[in-house]
Amino acid sequence: MAIETTDSPIDTRISLGRAIPGQGMTTDPDNPSPWEKPPEYTELGEAAEYILGYLLEEETYLAVMEVIANGTPLMDITQGLLFKGFTEGKWNPDLMMLLAEPVCYILLAFAERADIDAVIYSGEKEDEEDEAAVFNTKLNMEKLNRFKKTSKVPAGALPKEIEKQLENLPAPNLLDKPEEPERIDDSLLGRV
Repeated sequence: MAIETTDSPIDTRISLGRAIPGQGMTTDPDNPSPWEKPPEYTELGEAAEYILGYLLEEETYLAVMEVIANGTPLMDITQGLLFKGFTEGKWNPDLMMLLAEPVCYILLAFAERADIDAVIYSGEKEDEEDEAAVFNTKLNMEKLNRFKKTSKVPAGALPKEIEKQLENLPAPNLLDKPEEPERIDDSLLGRV
């Protein structure tokens, strides 16, 4: 934290490395950022189709499935995908919020196809334990696991076209990874 002072005791400024209020209004109007332009998608169905197409690209699909298999919560993946699309000018913040549920269901359908026990949100297991303690009930974990295995994406949560595409989606084999190109170490320690 840098403290800037002047000769006057009243004019003390503290700079925390943040933007100055109003600084966003000083950007060049001839060269706006992608999120400052009209969004590419304005309809929920069109945007969901775009996301599904992006997720079905082979490289993206394998990476997302690996992340889900490693236990990353689906809502964290959803948040990252949607914020990336917003910063690229694909949709506005309102549509981004509306897309959260369908995108999470798409990821859940991917996990079901691959027979992966997906984590929906961070702290899910702790919430289940807390709920059992609050209601003084003893959860039968076997029943809970059976319910998780048989639960499906609710009807009507996704547009019909996307549901049809997801039904025809082949189950992935995460063991068949594409070969990674040889990496060249450009670090200073790699040159020793």
